[in-house]
Amino acid sequence: MPSQGADSDLSRAYAECRAIAKREAKNFYYAFVVLPRPRRDAICATYAFMRQADDLADDESLSRDERRRNLDAWMEAWRTAARGEQTPSPVFVAVRDATKRYGIPLALLDELVAGVTMDLQQGARDAPDTYATFDDLYRYCYLVASVVGLVCIRIFGYSDARAEKLAEETGVAFQLTNILRDVSEDAARHRVYLPLEDLAAQGVTLDSLLRRPPNAPPTQGERALLASVGLRAEKYYESAQELLPLIDRESRPALRVLVSIYHALLKRIERADYDVFTRRASVPTAQKVAILAAGLMRMCLVRLSIG
Repeated sequence: MPSQGADSDLSRAYAECRAIAKREAKNFYYAFVVLPRPRRDAICATYAFMRQADDLADDESLSRDERRRNLDAWMEAWRTAARGEQTPSPVFVAVRDATKRYGIPLALLDELVAGVTMDLQQGARDAPDTYATFDDLYRYCYLVASVVGLVCIRIFGYSDARAEKLAEETGVAFQLTNILRDVSEDAARHRVYLPLEDLAAQGVTLDSLLRRPPNAPPTQGERALLASVGLRAEKYYESAQELLPLIDRESRPALRVLVSIYHALLKRIERADYDVFTRRASVPTAQKVAILAAGLMRMCLVRLSIG
């Protein structure tokens, strides 16, 4: 039986992860709120783990080689903690507990970190980060977003194996939405996540995206390019709707909130005719609160029916 001190350490570890999620998660945190507390804590631990990996990979004050070494050392520390050895990291303490509590395969966390290191392993040092085909981009989306979804559904609970492929595709929908929103910021960091085959199909050159004037509205070709990605994202949001009824009832409101917020972001990009260059797309706080309120109402109804 765990000691009282161990329980206290675990409580503090989850509290630290909740604080990280509340500070950093933005869209995610609105969905966390409507989960039952144990599941919410596990999701926050997963998010905090992902956030630390992202921060190490994105530290542009360091070279790519230094960032890779830091991530390797961090992952070795995690694997040591996962074996049950003592760790000073509250995030590792919480994630270790969550993986055991909800049967999360450790291999999924390895894949998640493999995703954030992909940008550190591409091409020549000064070459832009690119993906030749949509299949290449799909693999990236799988590692950085679908894997998170596969972890989350284990915390949400499900019994139908179809949920796994649907969660994978829901993650792709979310990541494609992020890619559309961040085209301008990514180009400034020498990254173009839009497939090169799609650029060629719309007559858009890689150089024109990397060197476009600040705050210039999109060209006709750029709008068509972004719209093609938006259509793919819409297709994958259909998988999110199919996933919802396969998740445990008490977790569905949280997933619905998350899907609604991300899909609302895509809809705002579409309504702006894919102009993601003159203004960064976002879902207004009032709309997020309305989505959250609906989620809280659904959560209350579920709990009343269960009780």
